[in-house]
Amino acid sequence: MNAKDLVTLGDLSAADIWEMLNTATSLKQEWKAGRARPLLAGKILGMIFQKPSLRTRVSFEVGMEQLGGHAIYLSPDEIQLGKRESVPDVARVLSRFVDGIMARVFAHSDVETLAQYASVPVINGLSDFSHPCQGLADLLTIQERYGSLRGVKLAYVGDGNNVAVSLLEGGSKMGMHIVVASPPGYECPASVVAAAKAEAAREGGSVTVTHDPRAAVSGADVIYTDTWTSMGQEAEAQRRREVFPPYQVNSELLNLAKKDVIVMHCLPAHRGEEITDEVIDGPHSVVFDQAENRLHAQKAVLALLLGGEKKGDGQG
Repeated sequence: MNAKDLVTLGDLSAADIWEMLNTATSLKQEWKAGRARPLLAGKILGMIFQKPSLRTRVSFEVGMEQLGGHAIYLSPDEIQLGKRESVPDVARVLSRFVDGIMARVFAHSDVETLAQYASVPVINGLSDFSHPCQGLADLLTIQERYGSLRGVKLAYVGDGNNVAVSLLEGGSKMGMHIVVASPPGYECPASVVAAAKAEAAREGGSVTVTHDPRAAVSGADVIYTDTWTSMGQEAEAQRRREVFPPYQVNSELLNLAKKDVIVMHCLPAHRGEEITDEVIDGPHSVVFDQAENRLHAQKAVLALLLGGEKKGDGQG
């Protein structure tokens, strides 16, 4: 494992991602068999939260416990990242106390700065730009269903947000065929798309962007959607509810994909908006398998990053 932090999947090599996925698979099998290895005995993870979370907090805390370590929750009021104390100072101080830092933040630059100044591994638990832990859990879920990632067609329908970015960054390196359908003005960043196209070309996959959700899901193995309005975008909520209805994942859209298509959503879901009850609760949905895989994917990240040596002097 060459990576010292997990800031974006774009920073990782294909080999790094495969190692994380293979490790996640092994750890999941051990957990299902009732076995646990204290790979992180005595290790402590400091968790910075600017945004509330169900899956991120619980999966990281449980993951650390299952690996023999411990996690400390740091609420927005306790840290006030960049306000009460500068981000570099938080990174330097926490590095003296803990063995790793997980941060769930608004500004992606805060994660980058934490990684720059911390002498312990930094994990992006979510930022406005990317959601690499979710991306790894998604790839693990798809691999479990199809036995491979190479050649699998994934259609992402909806806002070109942080989840879409991580799917592009990770899936392109795995040789997947990814189509992203978003309304005009809500596409993924052009730089991310360009980098993903280059990666996909090297790995035998492809990346396509479109405004047509029906064309995107045609022949898809996977249909993926996410909320139309993310945290921090509440002021845009009404406008988005007017723009996004044609991108709802419903039975009509599902019928355009392969018969054995799986449907994914990173949760929380706004049922009746981006996805219908009939679909999310239906036989094609792997949404709750996907949620569980946050635990196993993140245990792999923790084991590989926190199990190594300190990465540097933390001076930036």
